[in-house]
Amino acid sequence: MTTVILTRELTKHYGRVHALDGLDLTVDEGQVHGFLGPNGAGKSTTIRVLLGLARKTGGEASVFGRDPWRDAVALHRRIAYVPGDVSVWPNLSGGEAIDLMARLRGAGRHDPAHRAERERLIHAFQFDPRKKGRAYSKGNRQKVALIAAFSLPADLYILDEPTSGLDPLMDVMFRREVARVRAEGATVLLSSHILSEVEQLCDRVSIIRAGRIVESGTLPELRHLTRTEVSFAGTDAAAAAGIAGAHDVVAEDGRVRFTVDSDAVSSALPELGRRNVAGLRIAPPSLEELFLRHYGDELGGDELAGGGAAQLGGDRRDSGHDSALESSGTGR
Repeated sequence: MTTVILTRELTKHYGRVHALDGLDLTVDEGQVHGFLGPNGAGKSTTIRVLLGLARKTGGEASVFGRDPWRDAVALHRRIAYVPGDVSVWPNLSGGEAIDLMARLRGAGRHDPAHRAERERLIHAFQFDPRKKGRAYSKGNRQKVALIAAFSLPADLYILDEPTSGLDPLMDVMFRREVARVRAEGATVLLSSHILSEVEQLCDRVSIIRAGRIVESGTLPELRHLTRTEVSFAGTDAAAAAGIAGAHDVVAEDGRVRFTVDSDAVSSALPELGRRNVAGLRIAPPSLEELFLRHYGDELGGDELAGGGAAQLGGDRRDSGHDSALESSGTGR
């Protein structure tokens, strides 16, 4: 399989701050690869290096086998990029901004295929292209960049928290467009901290923490690192006694619950069958659980119990050096 993005021991330092600290990332052709982590973990720094907008401090980085710093112009002809916080020209209409960005990527002014795709996307995203940029909300500014990106074919789509500010209906449209370009053979690097988005779209996931990849693989490969919850109707925890591999057995709300290593579920099922348990439920582990294995120690107990996970998957919050420090590395 052809490798589209490759980094090895990639570092990026801003003074004393190590935004990237030995990052190893591989994205293969035709994949939707999730790049998961909270703000400040190094996601946007990585993307800036891959786009040639920031120069690496050390290590290796390549896109389509080429150096993103030296070959940025050639690479950008093959890449569509959507940032997480889009700025548009205040005096241009949304339609004019879309056309300008499309022409920068090589679209002809009167290209009928591009015009048709542009109109389809404007309708799908329920976007009014006549308003001036200054009048657009954050969600509508995101739509400008998304329509411009998806209206022209690209070999690689780099999407850095692209659904920030979109409502749930528009998020569904975004997911459909990602599925479409993937079916057409494109590669997608999707940076996000919205866990459900990554879980639904991605073939592989890499989790970044403090500038390093801490887990990488397909969702089935990563789920074996967490435990599956098994429950059945009952009021006595002793009903689960003797089940091989059962952990954390409790009885609450009329159900007996326990967890089991995900690769050992098939061993527990025959024993549950012999016991004729009723109302059996098996809940496979989510990506959120895996995420919290690496970030849970940064949250207090109250946050974990009362919505800390939801905060990690919610709206973008500028909290660290990804947003603050990136601005210092935009120029050459």
